[in-house]
Formats: sequence, C-alpha cells, structure tokens
Amino acid sequence: MIYKKKVLVFIDWFLPGYKAGGPIRSIANLAAHLSNDIEFYIITRDTDYLETSPYPTVKSNQWQEIAPNINVYYFSSEKLSVKNIKKLIEFTDFQAVYINGIYSFYFSLLPVWLFRKSTEKIVVSPRGMLSIQSFSSKNFKKKLFFIFARFTSFYKNAFFHVTNETEKQEIAKLNFKTKGFLIAANLASKINIDKINRTKKTKQLKLISIARISKEKGTIEAIKILIQSKFSGEIKFDLYGSIYQQEYWNKCLELIKKAPENIKISYKGILDNKKIPEVIKDYHFSLLPTLGENFGHSILESMSFSCPVIISDRTPWRNLEQIKAGWDIDLQNTAKFVKTIQYCIDMHQNEYNKWSNGAHQFAKQFSENQEIITQSKKLFE
Repeated sequence: MIYKKKVLVFIDWFLPGYKAGGPIRSIANLAAHLSNDIEFYIITRDTDYLETSPYPTVKSNQWQEIAPNINVYYFSSEKLSVKNIKKLIEFTDFQAVYINGIYSFYFSLLPVWLFRKSTEKIVVSPRGMLSIQSFSSKNFKKKLFFIFARFTSFYKNAFFHVTNETEKQEIAKLNFKTKGFLIAANLASKINIDKINRTKKTKQLKLISIARISKEKGTIEAIKILIQSKFSGEIKFDLYGSIYQQEYWNKCLELIKKAPENIKISYKGILDNKKIPEVIKDYHFSLLPTLGENFGHSILESMSFSCPVIISDRTPWRNLEQIKAGWDIDLQNTAKFVKTIQYCIDMHQNEYNKWSNGAHQFAKQFSENQEIITQSKKLFE
C-alpha cells in the first residue's frame, strides 16, 4: 500500500458552496489536482457565504469523503467552537496544515495560534488579503491586526504561500516574522470541454462579469466605461455575483439609470459555479476592470470556456492581446478600454473565432502545466 501524506486544511466556506468565490475554487482545484498523491482533510462550515441554512446534501459535524482522498468536516454553527476545533485536531492524523485566509477567527487566526508550537509544516495562504488593494476596506482594523501580528510574532511558525514574486514582495514589506515564503501559482480547474462556438454579429456585443459586486472588482469602473462613452452599436452587459455592500450597489444602480438606449446593463444575481458553462456560452467577452487580483479564477474560467476577457493590468494575466486571448489594460487608460470595446462591437465572426480559440487554448495550456502542479506539491514537502 502506497502511503499518502495527509494535509489538514482550514477554510471558511467550501464545496458545494460557491458564493465566496475564488478561495473555494482555489482549494477545490488544489485538492483535485493533488489528491492522487495527498489525502486532504478539509475543515469548514456547513453553510455557504452569507447563508444561515446548512447545505441539504452534506452531513454536519462528521467527516465525509466527497471525492477520492478528499474528506470534509462541515461544522454546524451550533458546534463551531474553539473547544470542538481543538478536539477535532487532536483526533485527526495529518503531517501538514494549510490555512486559507487571514482574518477569519475560527478558520485563519485560531489555527495559526493552535499550531504556533507545532512541529508539522504550517502553510498560510493570504489569498490577496495582504495586498495593497485590499486596504480599500476596513483599513483601520487591518492596521491594528498588523501591529498585533508583528508584536507577537504571530506567524513565526508558518510559511506564507504566495502566487508570485510581486505578492511576496508586498507581504515582505509588512515585516511579519515567518519561516519564509513558498511560491506556487494557483491551480486552474481541470478543463474537460472542447472549444465553445458562439455567433458574433457586427455591431452587437454581449459582455458578462462573474465577480463580487464591489469596489475591489471595479464594478463601477466597468459601468462608467460603458455609459460615459459613445459606442456605435448595441451592448448588453450582465453582472453576476454577490452584492458586497448595498451602498456601493446603490451607486451602481444610479449610474445604470443613465445608460443610453443602445446599452443594456442588468444584474442577474449570484451564479452557481456549476451553471457557468451553460450561462457564459451566450456572451462574447468578459469585462472586469478589477483593482487587483492575486489570481482571478473567473478570468481564467472565462477563457477556458472560449470567452476572451477585457480586464485591467492588475492581475497575473498579462500580454493577452499578443496571443489573442483578450486585453489587459491600464486601469487609468479609459480611452484604451473604449477603443477595445468598440473594436469588439465591430468584430465579425471570423475574427471573433480567432480570439475565442486563443482564449481557450491559453487556458487549456495553463491548466495542464505540470510545472505549476509540481510547485503546489512542494507546498507540503
């Protein structure tokens, strides 16, 4: 019998949830790619993000195997406590710990504290929560936490998992005392579908955004680009995602009211990950002028479904125009966004096919990159 290393994972929300977005997909993809070599034990809640009702398909407060070598313990709100988490850890066999996120008491802070003297390998993944862009919300509380973390050497027994050198440099400036940094790009979902063919008529453009409605995702920037410019042709822009702050969304709604007749902007609610392939096939491009992403699962997923992207230059996905997978544009260069969108409006079927194919090929090559998979395995060595 071949021995598999056992990794204990802490994350606030996990499958079958989807409303917390990228982190769920990051852990799901990590487990899916590495489960042939590693056995995962994932500790999470039995509810989705912003929900209070448990998932109807899971068994709360016990381990259950959701896929080969992927086991999940779904804590109910009644049983979620420091005492019960400590007890669960005590009776679980593992050789490494992977902690998702920074600010969650039960699933980020508590595990770091409990394993502060552990001899097992402890890995913390900030998921962009320590980036410069993240300071746009709850800045004061974050500064207090940083002071506390530095003063107490809170992360002295942990490695930080970063996705690239830029993220490493940003976190290094915070002067946390850690065991070091481990660089490994996030893993993409396994792509098991062929290229999707779409009909593209000139003077018609269907845009989609699958992301949280928030300042960080640039929702207002996307709306302003569309309504404050004179486009020749018809544009349909549909927004899918959770509303992070109602006040911010109210500002979006006021702008949407000012859209000219040839531009239709609609909010379509939260989209279950399982339904993305069926929904996204009706759109030509994804529009996401985000303020910053340490990965951007929805961006890569869009390309995997043969839907090119129009995004900002503040993500890892760069130089997309060269391979006809989309555009990554300086967030301050509104004129470039406008010129690009008009180009897409005027695009005919044959030209669109080149961009659609380019997006799919790029995503497929990335998802099958063995070097990235090897990097992820090294997180737990």
